[in-house]
Parts: sequence; structure tokens; C-alpha cells
Amino acid sequence: MSAERGPVRDTTVRVGILVWLTVVWLALWGDLSIANVLGGLAVAALIMVALPLPRVPVSGRLNPFPLPELILASAYYALESSLQVAWLAIRPKQTPVSGVLRVYSGTRSDLVLVLWADLLNLIPGTMVLEIDRRRCVVYVHVLDVGSDAAVDKFFRTTRRLERLLIETFERPTGWPYSRPPSPPEVTS
Repeated sequence: MSAERGPVRDTTVRVGILVWLTVVWLALWGDLSIANVLGGLAVAALIMVALPLPRVPVSGRLNPFPLPELILASAYYALESSLQVAWLAIRPKQTPVSGVLRVYSGTRSDLVLVLWADLLNLIPGTMVLEIDRRRCVVYVHVLDVGSDAAVDKFFRTTRRLERLLIETFERPTGWPYSRPPSPPEVTS
């Protein structure tokens, strides 16, 4: 990366955050006017100065080819699990067996790990309880672990989402990207 590209990137990120916070301000007010835009810019600047976000080291580049599959898979898993949770709530049987599963992560990027945890939290019936970055382990509470098939399906879902995130955001020098196999899944 050239010496001038770093400050340009920082400025671009700061302007993007300023614009995003202003858009949120306008959405909260529900009225597009000059006063609201100026007020939103002032509040956004105040937030950026008073509550600065830590810098997240980003490595790799955005690979747009797996991005549509990532978006579709995430939407599909969220819809599917929402319907499953709704069915579990209204069915006449007893509640399913829930538990905490340990998932090993194969990512080297903190950003990808956070995005993966966020996607898992968006799927109803799952909640990330702990991330052990040193050991690359994520502990996830899962609503239904009553059968081997349900546990296997959870691990397949997490592996697919992680693979898509890695392919989308972590691209080392090689093209196309290939990774060594992930460590085995161990349940607890």
C-alpha cells in the first residue's frame, strides 16, 4: 500500500461515517430539510469527535463474486430459522433441547470473525455467547440440539457462512482462493 493511500482511505472512511450518521439522523426525524441536514452533520461530527470508533485492521480485499451467494444464503438461513422458531412456538409438543456448541473458526481476520458472529446472531434460535480469539473458538447457544441431524445442520450452516465470508473478504495473494481444511467441529 502506498504512503498516500492510507490517509486517503482514512478520509474516505471518516466521510462515509459522517454521511451514514447524517442519514440515520434524517431517518429519525423523518423530514428532509436543510436544517435537519445541517443538524445531522453537526450531531454526526460531535459523535465522531466525542465517541471515536477504534480502528479495525482490515486485510484482504472485497471479492464481489461470492457476495451475492453470501447475501442470499444469509437471507435464506434467517427466513428458514424464523419459520422453524415460529413452528416451535406454536406446535403442541414440548420445547426442544437447547445447548451451547463450540465452533472452531478458520478466519485470520477480526473483521470476518465479527461479521460471522453477527450473521449467526441474526439467525433466530442462535446466539453467540463468547468469542475466544486466541484459540479461534466461538461458543453459540442453539435452540435445537435434540438430534444429530439438527447439530450437523447447524455446523453445515456455520461452515457455509464462514466460507462465504472468507471468500468475500479475505483474499490473500493467490487467485482463486483456496484454504486448508478447518479443524474438526467439536460439540460441548
